[in-house]
Amino acid sequence: MKLTGALVILGATLLLLTSGGDCGICPAIKEDVHLFLFGTPEEYVNYVEKYKDDPETLENTEKLKICVDRTLTKENKEHAAAFICLQEKIESSLLC
Repeated sequence: MKLTGALVILGATLLLLTSGGDCGICPAIKEDVHLFLFGTPEEYVNYVEKYKDDPETLENTEKLKICVDRTLTKENKEHAAAFICLQEKIESSLLC
């Protein structure tokens, strides 16, 4: 489970670093987490590309997504999503 947490946090961090402080961060985080855990590598790379159109970043994004898909079970992904995407916590945040 430590690997699961590390990979999910890395994905969320990537979104935060590439978002540029956009005010719509909460919906963006929800979509990012969903695509990171449950989308295809192509869907996730296309999503990240909206925020950071850098070939090196996109290549690493694809590698990370493929690693997550190979490493995490469906149950691991569901637990990670539940931990990160508690809708009430995200929407009630002062930052949102």
